[in-house]
Amino acid sequence: MIQPIRQVAVLGAGTMGSQIAAHLANASVPCLLLDRAPDELNEEEREKSLTLSHPLVRNRFARAGIAFALKRKPPAFFTPDLQTVIEIGNFEDDLPKLTEYDWIIEAIIEHLPVKRQLMARVLPHVRTDTILSSNTSGIPLCSIAEGFSTAEKRRWLGTHFFNPPRYMRLLEIIPTLETDPSIVATLEDFCARFLGKQTVIAKDTPNFIANRIGSFVAAVCVRVAYQLGLTTEEVDTLTGPFLGRPRTAVFRMADLVGVDVLAHVAKNLQEFLPEERSLFTFPEFVSRMIGKNLLGDKSGGGFYRKDPASGEMLALDWGSLEYRALQKPRITSIEMLSSVDPVGERLQKLFHGAEDRYAHFTWETVMAALCYAAEKVPEISSTLVAIDDAMRWGFNWDLGPFQLWDQIGLRWSAEKWQGEGRILPLNVREMLDAGATHFYRNRSYWNLEGGGYIPLDRLPPILERSQLLKRNAGATLRDLGDGIACLEFQSKMNIIGPDVIEMTRVALDLLREDFEALVIGNDGEHFSAGANLMLLLLEIQEGNWDDIDRMVRMFQQMTHAIKFAPKPVVAAPFSLTLGGGAEICLASRFCQPFAELYMGLVETGVGLIPAGGGTKELFLRNLDLNPTRAMEDAVKRTFEVIALAKVSQSAQEAQTMNFIAGINPVTMQRSRLVEDAKRLALYLASQAYRPPLERKDLPAAGTNIRAMLELGIHLKQRAEFISEHDGHIGRKLAWVLCGGGRDSGKLSEQDMLDLEREAFLSLCGERKTQERIQHMLKTGKPLRN
Repeated sequence: MIQPIRQVAVLGAGTMGSQIAAHLANASVPCLLLDRAPDELNEEEREKSLTLSHPLVRNRFARAGIAFALKRKPPAFFTPDLQTVIEIGNFEDDLPKLTEYDWIIEAIIEHLPVKRQLMARVLPHVRTDTILSSNTSGIPLCSIAEGFSTAEKRRWLGTHFFNPPRYMRLLEIIPTLETDPSIVATLEDFCARFLGKQTVIAKDTPNFIANRIGSFVAAVCVRVAYQLGLTTEEVDTLTGPFLGRPRTAVFRMADLVGVDVLAHVAKNLQEFLPEERSLFTFPEFVSRMIGKNLLGDKSGGGFYRKDPASGEMLALDWGSLEYRALQKPRITSIEMLSSVDPVGERLQKLFHGAEDRYAHFTWETVMAALCYAAEKVPEISSTLVAIDDAMRWGFNWDLGPFQLWDQIGLRWSAEKWQGEGRILPLNVREMLDAGATHFYRNRSYWNLEGGGYIPLDRLPPILERSQLLKRNAGATLRDLGDGIACLEFQSKMNIIGPDVIEMTRVALDLLREDFEALVIGNDGEHFSAGANLMLLLLEIQEGNWDDIDRMVRMFQQMTHAIKFAPKPVVAAPFSLTLGGGAEICLASRFCQPFAELYMGLVETGVGLIPAGGGTKELFLRNLDLNPTRAMEDAVKRTFEVIALAKVSQSAQEAQTMNFIAGINPVTMQRSRLVEDAKRLALYLASQAYRPPLERKDLPAAGTNIRAMLELGIHLKQRAEFISEHDGHIGRKLAWVLCGGGRDSGKLSEQDMLDLEREAFLSLCGERKTQERIQHMLKTGKPLRN
């Protein structure tokens, strides 16, 4: 019987092993990280007169793995203190400890004999119910398991994490023919709930699913581009967001991964798949790049390089292998269609209406990839759904191959492809002969192995299943069932404007009469990037100060109503939760955050201060954090977070920064967030909920604390750490936090809101604030003027 997974051991503290251990620690899963023991001292150890038997020496490589994970950008750990969840050791001394662990992940060098040797040493020390897996990215699992007993083979499988494990959603689970299905189910459940992974089941074939398809796409794009004489920049323009794929496209991704790694993966595929050798062949200039050490970011340059003198980006000329100035491509056919959505319709228009080499490149490479993906069912996966999922979750494509083919139009594109003398995969021809024209239909998918449609074995997201109650241009109100309503932002970047404020008012009115609790959440890319800066700038330029005052009052009234709602309100923040979005969460008494949460009051970046109640709420939380904490401490903590526009790098860090009150449950898998928020709302609704009482007895911090803050601002200006305008914003913030002109007495929450609004309005009138807002709208980045 398979035991629940409570503790995990990772074998190998290299790039992947150390980060897998870090992510287990993020999930509060106790972890043992082992690596080999050194066979000689390094210089630092000799200087300290250590010996090879000293624990600091014995565990050097595992300790270095933790240090590597701590230094990673972006961070591997949610917070640095989580490293304490990991115990380190070495293969020579600590293998007997493995008997305590429920899942053991091998993550050492990709070399078959070395993996076999390590597993032979490991097996005598594990329990008979311990799950055994390898993080190999392509070595056949059955080859590593040669010499295993029948019982050991039943507990053996592949678990291929994508790099970096914290951020990449995909986990490929690769059972062998002998693997116990209950183990697969156990890992699927554990990795989804605790590690936040989206799992696909792959077959034990070279490079499994995502890397097999991804390697084919990279190779075909480079070959066709070389044949057509395209440039590095042109190819990346054609293979990025225009195709619904990341901005890294083909060549920027190659630089990130490493040109040598790309070539090595292709070589392995050629060895394992001799019949497909030509499909993974790169033009000869790639070999010359590797020979000249043009490997990408790790060598200082690959297809792109930053000029060390000017800081300008350069691009590689494939013929001379010399760098030249970056040239922004002007591709008329692409520019005309970039705004067409969805991506399949965009491509359909391109394929029907353009005949230039850019359209030719896109047609050749897209159709080749779609056909290859279809050919690989059932070789690499039993279903086309797993291939679509793998490419979306592992390569961050907006659509998987079959989803994209449906949007482009299967029948006409297949006829066009065949009309050019190309071969359509047999299973697709049989599908068309059967009269089917879509891979997906009515929550079912076509069985490319045996024909016919099969129901999808997953429910649609909870928001898709919910009942729509009301809608306007910026938000919708939905009934999630069981007495729980959901307010869903739906504007671009979920920015907060009058439509969102109005729908929030409607939601809170309905909450009083018809529902037991309200969830504020959505299925967008971000929770909310903040308030509508464009609208604010237009009002400033028109000099509509009364309208701006009214807008701020409406925002404050919204957050006030959320905080003092008679029934529970649960915010479900995720990804970017900035400015006004953070203020909504601060107003909500309860939060169900997603682990990847980048929350901050960032208004100083556009020359303003938080005026939707954010300054007040963060101050109150810092004041209440410790009843014995001095007022000075609360003011300083609040001032520092807001003035420096600090943004959390995880939900855990958001809690330490007091953006999220108390100890809140954290959702690890993004697709479960609104469901988890509903579950929390149901629990809260079942309790005897009482809204908080409005505070009217807040002590004014006074002029002494304000003088201390202003002295710090002055010193930073003198040292040129901040600009004069930064100092001006800081003094306004200090004025609000210290009670305005009051030197003593009591403040109410409304008094603090009035101070926020007064400071905000005065800053709106500053020319440099307007310049900052314009710069943010144009570039998406703050300006320090």
